[in-house]
Amino acid sequence: MPVELLRTEALSDRAPYAYAARISGGGVVFTAGACPLDAEGRIGPVGDVAGQARLVMDNLVAALASAGARLEDVAKTTVYVATDRREDLLAAWEVVRAVFGEHDAPSTLLAVPLLGYEDQLVEVEAVAVS
Repeated sequence: MPVELLRTEALSDRAPYAYAARISGGGVVFTAGACPLDAEGRIGPVGDVAGQARLVMDNLVAALASAGARLEDVAKTTVYVATDRREDLLAAWEVVRAVFGEHDAPSTLLAVPLLGYEDQLVEVEAVAVS
């Protein structure tokens, strides 16, 4: 099979999809949007953009690890923030950039009206090469 769908026990099973996919032979990894779901599948912390961004990044690291990839392997990200306030965009972005550190891969930062889970404010998806 050219596409291997990856799931991990490190992340909640609430999401009805694989957290990452690896293209066999090529080492290209696509992640689903990492959501601020804790181990029990709850959104947290409610109302806290920066707090949700930290949990999202923890979950992104776990999804990448399931594919044998690390943050340093990421070629591009897309960051979604459910807001109409620039301050919220910047709060999420500061967390994402801090977690990536010196690895400043291309990224798109978007304000959106709504994300998939109730009370969800942040989501990050990535493309990596491992």
